[in-house]
Amino acid sequence: MLYAIVAEDVSDSLALRKSARPAHIARLEALRDAGRIVAAGPNPAIDAEDPGANGFTGSIIIAEFESLEAARAWAGEDPYVAAGVYDRVSVKPFKQVFP
Repeated sequence: MLYAIVAEDVSDSLALRKSARPAHIARLEALRDAGRIVAAGPNPAIDAEDPGANGFTGSIIIAEFESLEAARAWAGEDPYVAAGVYDRVSVKPFKQVFP
């Protein structure tokens, strides 16, 4: 089943994001390579593709997991969680309608 992982950053998270990004991306690449990602990416803090020093306010990942518990466990082990980037993370089942 698909699950939506929605994370909200702490204030001024850009430096924390930069330090943990390689490990965060490696985990996402593993999901992608397994064919389990529908979409993943950050929320820019401003209305721009590259927010520069303004940074990001959170992230969204929609991916396939065996169960809600597995999705929550995966989300809880994210390097951004360990680095203190995220203030809160929610994981919910997701039903894809489009595309």
